[in-house]
Amino acid sequence: MPSRDGAISRALSFFDDGGYAALLSRLVAIPSTSQDPEFAAALDRYLAEGVKPWVEGMGFTVRINPNPKPGIGPILTAERIEDRKLPTVLIYGHGDTVRGLDDQWHDGLKPWEVKDAGDRWYGRGTADNKGQHAIDLAALEAVLAERGKLGFNVKLVIETAEERGSHGLKEFVAAHKDELAADALIASDGPRVEPGLPTITTGTRGTWHCDLVIRLRPGGVHSGHWGGLTRDPAVLLSHAIASIMDRNGKILVRDWLPPAVPPKVRELLKDCPIGGGGEAATVDEGWGEPGLSSAEKIYGWQSFIVLAMVSGRPENPVNAVAPDARAHCQIRYTVDADTARFEPALRAHLDKHGFDFVKIENAYIRMPASRTDPANPWVGWTRASMEKTLGKRVQVIPNSSGGLPGDVFVDHLNVPLVWIPHSYSGCKQHGPDEHLLKSTAREGIAAFAGLWWDLGESGAPTAKS
Repeated sequence: MPSRDGAISRALSFFDDGGYAALLSRLVAIPSTSQDPEFAAALDRYLAEGVKPWVEGMGFTVRINPNPKPGIGPILTAERIEDRKLPTVLIYGHGDTVRGLDDQWHDGLKPWEVKDAGDRWYGRGTADNKGQHAIDLAALEAVLAERGKLGFNVKLVIETAEERGSHGLKEFVAAHKDELAADALIASDGPRVEPGLPTITTGTRGTWHCDLVIRLRPGGVHSGHWGGLTRDPAVLLSHAIASIMDRNGKILVRDWLPPAVPPKVRELLKDCPIGGGGEAATVDEGWGEPGLSSAEKIYGWQSFIVLAMVSGRPENPVNAVAPDARAHCQIRYTVDADTARFEPALRAHLDKHGFDFVKIENAYIRMPASRTDPANPWVGWTRASMEKTLGKRVQVIPNSSGGLPGDVFVDHLNVPLVWIPHSYSGCKQHGPDEHLLKSTAREGIAAFAGLWWDLGESGAPTAKS
């Protein structure tokens, strides 16, 4: 007789016998970076060759749609409808990646080739996001093979512009909201709170960007004749940034911030660990907002980051006082922040501290923040299913530290967000040597097999589930 254990066993056999590794290799081999125009055709290939035939084999009806915005990658939609009366889940993923950065990977590693090394699979997209949505779909396939049906309906959205800010996705979902209607979004992206602790996150932080610019003169002037007499824009901009954040990482533009971490968020994060950066990063004690735990700092608060800063030409310096300086800055924020205050508060702060000559340019929100109430029945139901399968605690957090287009699905489909990440914060996504941990991925495919099985047995969760 078909069984829950049987479905999980099928998923794990697929993983252990090399099926998942082969699938991951095929997907990674398609160089579908959305950040390099030279590889635009690979975005179409990823959907047409990597995803479409696979999900069609599971009984999905598939369509590859042009992006509403010119020059942006296509969007795949698919559905498998068994009965309109059954619950419907929306699965999301993105098939695009950041640039390969081929020349920066360690010896023996290549971005578009999966390399098996101990507990790691190296390759661009292994963690972000090909490997993650492949786990969810492979688990779905295992349940379908075990039961002969799912017992619920599935809709699928795979975009190819997430690494460019999901341009066009909002417009597409708004125009197709009836056909994409679902009871919940269950998908995977981002990191767990630490590698060995399964995680559910109900939203993401948003990202606000701006350039801080100082322009003093038409061109550089001789550093010998003018150094010490004329203002240096790099020094001035450094002082302006220092007025925004102190040397210990505390944000000094207090009008950016909510009064406190909301009590519900603080309670949820009370025992939440942070770890797994490995050689990629460390948790530096004393950095950031005083009085907050590490979990509260990245899941319940704002952060300010200087993403890039330049004055003159560092790659070819000359003996001149530079004419200008520029820094591209970012705020990672939660839904508790008032984004309309970011630019005016920054302008007022700079003026107050004597930096009225620093211009704020190109201010915009790249990805809005999102959050579903962690008390939503879908969240509790998912947590119970995962803990039953894995036999260990599952950590729920109010939102991940990174950004995803969850707001699109909340605003236009009104669905609860249930993100279940299969990666960890040290996976080096967006840089060289990106990798997926096998141990975490194996737990992920088992958890999703149990999850899909339970959904077909019990139906949509309710407040009593």
